Amino acid sequence: MKFSTICLLAPLQLCAAYMGSGGYLSQLSEVRSSASATVDAPPADPVVAEVAAPAEPVPVAVAVAPADPVTAAAAPAPPVGQFADGVDEAAAFAASTFPIAPADLIARAKEVLSRDVGLGTKDGGECLAEDFEFVAQVVGPIGREEYLGALGTFDLESAFDITPNGFGFSVDPLQTNRVWFFNRVRATHTGTFMGAEPTGKQVVYPPQVQHIDFDESGKIREYGFYTADRRQGNTGGLGGAFGFMAAVGKSPPVPEFRPYKRSKRFRALLFFGDFMKRFQK
Repeated sequence: MKFSTICLLAPLQLCAAYMGSGGYLSQLSEVRSSASATVDAPPADPVVAEVAAPAEPVPVAVAVAPADPVTAAAAPAPPVGQFADGVDEAAAFAASTFPIAPADLIARAKEVLSRDVGLGTKDGGECLAEDFEFVAQVVGPIGREEYLGALGTFDLESAFDITPNGFGFSVDPLQTNRVWFFNRVRATHTGTFMGAEPTGKQVVYPPQVQHIDFDESGKIREYGFYTADRRQGNTGGLGGAFGFMAAVGKSPPVPEFRPYKRSKRFRALLFFGDFMKRFQK
């Protein structure tokens, strides 16, 4: 059979399939007839369904999630102890009768420490009060004139290139005329000092705690400093002028002017303590 003949017969066979018994159109006609019979039939009697009485409500237990411990927990109590109970600085400064405000007092401290004033050594003692005292770890207290005379014998600036490295300035809330601060001196031995020729040695001081007390007019009433950690630096734990002496090997033959060394009595006491511990075990 040719392809053209197939093309002509195919539509005819398709129509026969749709129109013949069991075809699509025949099935559609049967469906329509069934639907018409259903519509023309008389309505059936209504069926009354029995409705059961509503059941009693059953209590349902609802699980409540526990509260978030982070948000539910009460604020932690403030720490207590020997050092945890800090000073109320705002209240202390508010109650102070000292006329110079803390910020202004710190500015004044930095002014008298400047190279132009030098704690009284550069301004002829103008910044020092008449009742001034110098109090250090070993030396002092000494008065105004003795202080100026003693510092005149140490020309440190011509023998050392000094960087003071001051930091941590604050006003004492319990003594509001006092400024505390730290410094960690660094220096280079560049000139002759107490007979020691310049070596170029780097001098590293231990940290020092320093204080300056002022009177109501802003003059210095007291100045002093103390080594805070003798194990640091290369001056044997010494500060002030003694640190420079120790650094160049020119410490006077006095125990207080030399790096710390335990005395024979203290060493004997430590030995006795260790000896007795052996019998207590």
